[in-house]
Amino acid sequence: MLVYLRTNDGNDMLAWINPQGEIVSESQFEILNAARCAPESPALPRTDYHHNAVQTGIRQIIESQHNSPVGGQLGRPSGARFRTYERLKHYAATQRATLFEAECKARGLYKAVDEIYRYPLRQTAVDTLNRQLKAGISDETLAELVMSLREDDRLCIVHGGETGFQEPRIICSLRLSGD
Repeated sequence: MLVYLRTNDGNDMLAWINPQGEIVSESQFEILNAARCAPESPALPRTDYHHNAVQTGIRQIIESQHNSPVGGQLGRPSGARFRTYERLKHYAATQRATLFEAECKARGLYKAVDEIYRYPLRQTAVDTLNRQLKAGISDETLAELVMSLREDDRLCIVHGGETGFQEPRIICSLRLSGD
């Protein structure tokens, strides 16, 4: 079957799932090619296993999204979001178990790094970060800048607040004739 869903971080996903709930493909071209039919094709009845297979498939999609390498949702490696995230992730790791860890926690460095990963940057933050990254800002100064932007609510566009976790939402699921 074909499943189209919106993940908890707002990304749209399309997946082809077999009757056991395993992902066959996430290639949009391959899925849409498999789903191609004539306008007069009759609708297929729902199978007994449809909802269970969709549920299992969605779990796999979410799990594969969490296990995917960093960078897909951060944009291009040359972009401000990606470069800032990578530098601050490394910088934050060097601050753990040091005298500066408490200050980083208090000022929200770890939360800022998490927000950069999870949410898009505000345009003013992109412009500021690009300018400073081009100028060769140090990791420590970059961390200070990001914490300041976060404190002033000028860093990320946070959807639903910090604690606003949204469940993935199924947009559509339909049976393919080979199921």
